[in-house]
Amino acid sequence: MTTPNDPALAALVERVRAAQAAGTPLAIAGHGSKSFYGGTVQGEPLDMTPLAGISSYEPTELVVTARAGTPITDLEAALAEQGQCLPFEPPRFAGGPGGRGTVGGMMSAGLSGPSRASVGSLRDHVLGATLLSGRGEVLSFGGQVIKNVAGYDVSRLLAGSMGVLGAILEVSLKVLPLQPASATLRFELDEAAALKQLNAWGGQPLPISASAWWAGMLLLRLRGAKAAVDAALARLGGERIDDALATPFWDGLRDHEDEFFTKARTAVESGSGVALWRLSLPQTAPAIKLPGEQLIEWGGGQRWWCSAAPAAAVREATQRAGGHATLLRGKDKSAGVFAPLPEPLMRIHRELKREFDPAGIFNRGRLYPEF
Repeated sequence: MTTPNDPALAALVERVRAAQAAGTPLAIAGHGSKSFYGGTVQGEPLDMTPLAGISSYEPTELVVTARAGTPITDLEAALAEQGQCLPFEPPRFAGGPGGRGTVGGMMSAGLSGPSRASVGSLRDHVLGATLLSGRGEVLSFGGQVIKNVAGYDVSRLLAGSMGVLGAILEVSLKVLPLQPASATLRFELDEAAALKQLNAWGGQPLPISASAWWAGMLLLRLRGAKAAVDAALARLGGERIDDALATPFWDGLRDHEDEFFTKARTAVESGSGVALWRLSLPQTAPAIKLPGEQLIEWGGGQRWWCSAAPAAAVREATQRAGGHATLLRGKDKSAGVFAPLPEPLMRIHRELKREFDPAGIFNRGRLYPEF
């Protein structure tokens, strides 16, 4: 566990206290793999990579605790040795600038991968966390047991907070066994037919762990007991994709390195006015009409749009369908990265920010411009 006399932690505490006294903004940094996400980074880098390693791991209890600077790939390798995994498949962004994503960055960004609709999000698997506040205090929340839910669950609040409340030092996560069987099916369907079919399958006892629709093609990943997967294969039909092709596809989708995301990244970086949007919607929402290309995940609940449409048009169309839109990549962030919050919710955000980071030194502007 992280202890006060840890040299790496002591250096971070000293740096934060000095920054608070001087009013110097700090930009929490790992390997920089998600530097593109959120508002423009402000302040001097606060390097979290020295605080790395697995603090504790109890395979029989399905709980692991890792420090913020631990690469996700290192954590997953240790879990795989025990036949376990991070079931929510966090993006590792291994090919991005700076290399491997870290546990702290994973927690701050709060992103989940292809299996999110079937197993839950990162937030659902957080058991506890340790935070370095803007006062230089080391605060612990939650615990290392699944039933520990007493009081206000600050540890889960930190998931997706983009570091504005403080520097995450350590995270305890619920892990799960690797599934014994897996298979991928492909169906040729247009968008409307694919959404209808996904909604129909969603109400049936099928071992669907992930789905992806793009350019008239729907891919479905099955995972679970071999008997359940075999029964679903016989029932669903479609074309089975060889694992040698399917596994790289799902990994690429998870890490945003497949064809759709690489094309989107190139288009955004070209300065053509194109942006990559993440739309969070009810799975039953109808098709969203925007210019550009779309990829649909999570049974219709997550829809990626690579589009030159104005931010206001994207958010209006998403809101009409009952969801919200986040700018994942874009040159112009003047309209804000995250969907505007109603004033009552924004007031709660402000109060939390003042409580944990009264001098406002952490990740200024990364979540909302006023923070």
